[in-house]
Order: sequence, then structure tokens, then C-alpha cells
Amino acid sequence: MEDIIRFETVNQYNAFNQQETLHPLVTVIDLSTASPRKKTSQYMGCYGIFLKDVVCGDLRYGKEYYDYQEGTLVFMSPGQVFTVENDGELYQPKGHALVFHPDLLLGIPLNGKMHEFSFFGYQVNEALHLSQRERQIVMDCFGKIKYELEHAIDKHSRKLIVANLELFLDYCTRFYDRQFITRDNIHRGILAKFETLLSSYFSSEKPQTIGLPSVSYCAEELNLSAKYFGDLVKKETGQTAQEYIQMKVIEAAKERIFSSDKTVNEIAFELGFKYPQHFSRLFKQRIGQTPNEYRILSNLN
Repeated sequence: MEDIIRFETVNQYNAFNQQETLHPLVTVIDLSTASPRKKTSQYMGCYGIFLKDVVCGDLRYGKEYYDYQEGTLVFMSPGQVFTVENDGELYQPKGHALVFHPDLLLGIPLNGKMHEFSFFGYQVNEALHLSQRERQIVMDCFGKIKYELEHAIDKHSRKLIVANLELFLDYCTRFYDRQFITRDNIHRGILAKFETLLSSYFSSEKPQTIGLPSVSYCAEELNLSAKYFGDLVKKETGQTAQEYIQMKVIEAAKERIFSSDKTVNEIAFELGFKYPQHFSRLFKQRIGQTPNEYRILSNLN
């Protein structure tokens, strides 16, 4: 079994990279100053943001590879394991890393906001590709945090470190919004595949055996993380992925109600609902009529 290096603390990550620990809960590292290394699997017990400057090994999460090239940012949340793969030879890491322990945010408003930065849950082919100007902003944020780390710790240190960290994450949110726009053609292709996936799903036996398609199921079928997939659908359609799936469920339901003599209960089970009343409630919320009311009015027309 492959050995995994575990980084439960900032100090452990610093020690691995031959860096002095200036603050127990956060560090900024120029990885080119670390010693050459071989392929390693690493467990992160901290948040990690990695800016790669040159090609020096492929970054793998699970069985998939990050779209991790020169000038890209990758985000890791606590509990993730990733692997740097190369040909087995020693390689010199280059780039920068910002690593911070969750305890840094205890009692800080940013702690309650971290769920908004969904890119920490992105996994495969979802790294943030930076323009040169965006990279300069990232390096400026890293530099301000590093300045605070090198400054003697005083009553202002934590506040300023966290403020610059939040500024950096807000910039990353903006940059990802830009990336969703500039990669619009790629994303439209994913939406087309999403449509096809749902259509084939409801024309198969899967609803009766698996149930209603979940967001995580659709994301996995499209080789995306659930969070990235959800953000993509929201930005492209204005609906959450769950709302979009429900819309397709209702479309399939309307077709069955209009063109078959099956009962509402039979249609509900066909579509993957465990309980017909849940189907009727969703249909009423979306259409403003119960399934039976819709059938009567459709037949009148």
C-alpha cells in the first residue's frame, strides 16, 4: 500500500518543506526553496491553496487528474488526499502554497462564510486558470499575508492575516466567475450532456431501481465534482442543479400525464418517487395544479 504523508498541522507542512514556522496556524511558502522530492500522496488536515508556476508533475485527486498546468490555482479542504505524479525521478517543486489550519478562523466571521467558497470542493479538471494580471493579484495577497507572518506578532496580526485571506478568497470567487464565462463553450457542452443524461435516465428503468437522479449522481456521470457542477449549472441557467433536475422531472411527468392512462401513483413510481404525495406536492408547486387537475384541463384543451 502506498504511504501517505499526513499534514495535520501547519508546522508539519512547514517541516516537510524545510520552512520555519512563523505562525502556528498559517504559512505562505515559496516551494522552489524546498528540497527536491519524489512522488508522494499527501493528506491535508488543513486548507491548502497551491499556485503552480511550471510543469513539475501531475496532480492527482483520487483516480482523476487536476487540470493543473502552469499558472493555475488548486484548492484543498481539510480531509483531502492528493498525489503528485511524475516518472519516479526527483523533481523540484516550484510555485507557492498558502496553507492554514481551520482553527485560524475560530470566532471569526469568515468561518461562517467558508461554505460560500465552493471551489474548495472542486476536484477534477476544475483548477482556476489565471491570467497574468490575476496571478499578480494572487501574489500580492500572498505577499501581504507573508508580510504579517514575518512581522512580530501583535494584537493586529490575526485580524490582518484573516482580512487578507478573505480578500484573496473573494478575488478567487471573481476569477472563477470569469472562468465560467471564458470557458462558456466547454460548459455549454456539459449542459448538453446533462440534458441527454436526464432524458436517457427517465426513458430507462433507472428511476424505478435507483430513484430520482441526484445532483451528485449527475455530476459523477459527467466526471465533475458536485460543487463545481452545481456552480456551473447555476451560472449557466440561473437555477440550482436540483431545481433543474426537478424541472426535467416535471417535463417528463407532464408528458406521461397527457399521453397515458396511467394513474398519478403509477406515474410517480415510474419517475422514481418513493411516495406519490411527494410527486403531487412538487407538481403543484411547479405548475400550480395537482397532476389530476392538469390532466383534466389538458384533456379539455
